[in-house]
Amino acid sequence: MPAAHATTTPRGRRPVVAALMLGMALAAIDGTIVSTAVPQIVGDLGGFTVFSWLFSGYLLAVTVTLPLYGKLSDTFGRKPVLIAGIILFLVGSLLCAAAWNMAALIAFRIVQGLGGGALQGTIQTIAADLYPLKERPRIQARLSTVWATSSVAGPVAGGLLAGYADWRWIFLINLPVGAVALWLVVRHLQEPSRPRPATRPRVDWAGALAVFATGALLLTALVQGGVAWPWFSAPSLGLFGASALLAALTVVIERRAADPIIPGWVWRRRTIASVNLALGAMGLLMVAPTVFLPTYAQSVLGLGPIAAGFVLSVMTLSWPVSAAFSDRVYNRIGFRRTAMLGMGAALLILLAFPLLPYPGEAWHPALLMLLLGAALGLFQLPLIVGVQSTVGWAERGTTTASVLFCRQVGQSIGAALFGAIANGVLATRLLDAPVDGLPGDLDAVARTLEDPGAVSSAAAEYLRRAVDAAVDHVYVGAAGAAALALLALITLAPRRFPVITEPSDSPTAPDPAATPTASEAAPARQDR
Repeated sequence: MPAAHATTTPRGRRPVVAALMLGMALAAIDGTIVSTAVPQIVGDLGGFTVFSWLFSGYLLAVTVTLPLYGKLSDTFGRKPVLIAGIILFLVGSLLCAAAWNMAALIAFRIVQGLGGGALQGTIQTIAADLYPLKERPRIQARLSTVWATSSVAGPVAGGLLAGYADWRWIFLINLPVGAVALWLVVRHLQEPSRPRPATRPRVDWAGALAVFATGALLLTALVQGGVAWPWFSAPSLGLFGASALLAALTVVIERRAADPIIPGWVWRRRTIASVNLALGAMGLLMVAPTVFLPTYAQSVLGLGPIAAGFVLSVMTLSWPVSAAFSDRVYNRIGFRRTAMLGMGAALLILLAFPLLPYPGEAWHPALLMLLLGAALGLFQLPLIVGVQSTVGWAERGTTTASVLFCRQVGQSIGAALFGAIANGVLATRLLDAPVDGLPGDLDAVARTLEDPGAVSSAAAEYLRRAVDAAVDHVYVGAAGAAALALLALITLAPRRFPVITEPSDSPTAPDPAATPTASEAAPARQDR
């Protein structure tokens, strides 16, 4: 099957790139926009005890559908999968705006997530299809900028809409943006026709269902454990046990499938396996700044929500800049060494966080986050560009989806693991608290510190130091995740990535429909 590039001329690419950026913004902002509107939503619909599923349901749906959409885009093309994803996302958004109770809103958020999974994976794949290797850092840097900016802007936008309009506008604003993205995709995204296969493509629906069920149970156990029920309670143990059994069943189904959703080569190829593990570790470490730094900024430094958000948002300034210039590094020393350089720097930065003075100034953590963004930009983009460049068109969707899937799972594991670490440190510190009746978990402590009259000044200072110690331990754990990412690259990744050199990478490229794929005879390769 010939490789396919969505479009070849710079002028023809512009509207498609605009559509990709709009779609990426939708998927990113809806992961965080609901967070600051929870009081208004709960006040209108009720359901305080289950509101966390507004986030968990969306995250779960996005994560578990990534492998399926990756395989479908390789089988049927990127355009139909992206169109279906946008439509599903918009339908979910419209339904969320019309929700009449919390249960309905949670269900419709899951529908949104089903569309969001198609957006995330397919957009990254089309970006690699659009540009030859030399130009891919540019588009990936743009998408990274959109993702980072939208994720940080989400809570601010949600709070403004909920406070000055109505929380339902959080979902309604998706409709015009998504409609423009849909029109641009339908009108301008052109995939060259491919030879019709001798046999009708068969989708491994049994494998898709098994992957979906396994991921759903595992993520539910990780997200709700320690929150809705204790870690070693019957629900947690039951979910982990069931997910383990389903994982074993999934392996059996996928081995027998003629065209599995998660092919075995994803893990047999050293390059893809090492990148999957490394980016999974990056997803784990990212929980420290994105989840715990705002709490640290407000509870320890005494900043307001906007100032605390700024401390985190500076990371989004350096990340895309570093990513955009990373090609100048990896073209000299290779993808693997560039990623190792970025993660090595991230490891040192994370270890520096516990050394910050107490209580310190706001610019101290802000400076570290600025440096961390630069380090992670130098780590992530070379790995994504590198691994996408080792496969042909027919395998790129599956490869990209596996990378994003591992990153998402890493984030879920990190939220559960570091939440347990933070609350464990707090519980230990609060055993010797100067007063009785203090809250025992991080969220409750943060809420207590927001009320100046809730406890005495001595008790408040003790709580601040306890939060400081808890977040310090989280950052040490994040440094451990950085070390795991380095270990995966050192032990598993080849010294040079076996990059497929496509004719479109040269100034005088022939028709991209004639470009060979990785699976065809005598592909041109070069190591980087």
